Amino acid sequence: MNTIRWGIVGCGDVTERKSGPGLQKAAGSSLVAVMRRNAALAADYAERHGVPAWYDDADKLIADPNVDIVYVATPPDTHAEYCLRAAAAGKPVYVEKPMARTGDECRQMVDACKAAGVKLFVAYYRRCLPRFVKAKQLIDSGAIGRVQAVSAILWKPPSKEEAAGTAWRIDPAVAGGGLLLDLASHTLDLIDHLCGPIESAAGEATNTAGLYGVEDTVSGTWRHASGALGSGCWCYAAGTGRDTVEIVGTTGLIRLSTFGEKPIELITADRNEAFMLENPPHVQQPLIQTIVDELHGRGKCPSTGESALRTNAALDAMLASWRAKTAKTAKA
Repeated sequence: MNTIRWGIVGCGDVTERKSGPGLQKAAGSSLVAVMRRNAALAADYAERHGVPAWYDDADKLIADPNVDIVYVATPPDTHAEYCLRAAAAGKPVYVEKPMARTGDECRQMVDACKAAGVKLFVAYYRRCLPRFVKAKQLIDSGAIGRVQAVSAILWKPPSKEEAAGTAWRIDPAVAGGGLLLDLASHTLDLIDHLCGPIESAAGEATNTAGLYGVEDTVSGTWRHASGALGSGCWCYAAGTGRDTVEIVGTTGLIRLSTFGEKPIELITADRNEAFMLENPPHVQQPLIQTIVDELHGRGKCPSTGESALRTNAALDAMLASWRAKTAKTAKA
């Protein structure tokens, strides 16, 4: 297999710049087919991006003999469905984040790909962005000693669509919950990557602003396999913004931002350094390159179904009491 040939199911906004061009520009990679239920939009995407084939039926794209790997870029409610279809066709899968709406759906995806003998990758692309690669190198080199604790804070004012209750990301039938799954998943997955696997979690969620029907504020705690502990607070109805992750070790700390393009800060008794490494034009391209390399047999992708399942499991644990409460209310 000289060139890995990609097909996209769901060529929406995320594929326009973040991922689609990366599939074309990664070495040993090409984008050969796209699918969207609206045929006119699928044809338009193919024409604008120079893609030779387009479909308005996912099964036809998956069955296309020119497609080696299927990229599922739809909203989360169809991730499991399309992943299972691709696995049944014997094709590896790259799926957008969050991997699915729940840990149970993620387990179905992992099991199906394992049974079919195909690889499953997830679009937690921050694992390969330059500044987070640098943070990983600093931690692994012992620059802050042994990691002891992690703290994450994200406060975000609601967008106009969120305030109006019209955004799909706050529709639990589509997204699995509120913005915790869409945004905190990035932070938790990154922390899992930097500090080692998250093995358990707990949390509380509430809705304080009443703008929509899902959670808008969540606090959580977790434990890494190494024994390090973590805590996080996410508020999506805040009057001001803040985005900070601090990783505390026995000899120093690293401070970073999940979403802001800010420097990685290293603070120890004898060092106070900032490392500013800019994002590439297409932020998913570095991760895509690792997938292509792995499929060529010359490397490993750091974001897999198994690692993404840990993130969804932690999110499930943080939302468990909220989901139980809302389910009971709905039945009443």
